[in-house]
Amino acid sequence: MTTSGTGRIDLNADLGEGFGVWRLGDDDALLGVVSSANVACGFHAGDPSTMRRVCAGAAAAGVAVGAQVSYRDLAGFGRRFVDVAPAELADDVLYQLAALDGVARATGTRVRYVKPHGALYNAVVAHEEQARAVVDAVVAYDPALPVLGLPGSALLRAAAAAGLRTVPEGFADRGYTAAGTLVPRREPGALVTDPAAVAERAVRMAAEGAVVAVDGGTVPVAVESVCVHGDTPGAVALARAVRTALEDAGLAVTPFTG
Repeated sequence: MTTSGTGRIDLNADLGEGFGVWRLGDDDALLGVVSSANVACGFHAGDPSTMRRVCAGAAAAGVAVGAQVSYRDLAGFGRRFVDVAPAELADDVLYQLAALDGVARATGTRVRYVKPHGALYNAVVAHEEQARAVVDAVVAYDPALPVLGLPGSALLRAAAAAGLRTVPEGFADRGYTAAGTLVPRREPGALVTDPAAVAERAVRMAAEGAVVAVDGGTVPVAVESVCVHGDTPGAVALARAVRTALEDAGLAVTPFTG
């Protein structure tokens, strides 16, 4: 039984994170594994051609498209905190969301949810003003869109308060602190790269709502979606191992938007 009690779980990954001639990750292979794709919208990675290619691939594969919104930080891949004014951040998120949705609709699909990327994702775990700014942008564009985020985060609280659907997610390939937050990427234990370990963590999150933190303790993480990062070393093999393990555990891997 999943933590959501539905017998199913969503599997998401970050896609479209190349730019121009640079490619990061194997988008085509991951589209054959995941049920939801967090597509970069051009602020931390991605460009119009990449966005269109990934959205077209997602539409053909029956994969849900999500807007992976970020700080305006192309040089830093969106992994640097930006102390941007809330109104400006809301406009930036609105811009990214609208751009990706336009491209998605041209390929026969549409944006079905919103997920912050990188430093913005981590900031809105506790940064109330920036969390509300992200939510304000979603409400302004389409209040029917769900918001994907860390369980217990300021983002999900703000989204719920605004009447948006909130979707808590877990990270199979990232380390957790005892407080239930992600271990910063510069610290030991931030990444989990062994396929067997990643798969076991995914199943435990989905079936039991728990994960082992870096200090050895167990942290509750009730989730409706599990993420495998597209830029993690061996991402495709990890994603395949996770999907196989979830299905072997009797869980149907389907988009949470379906």
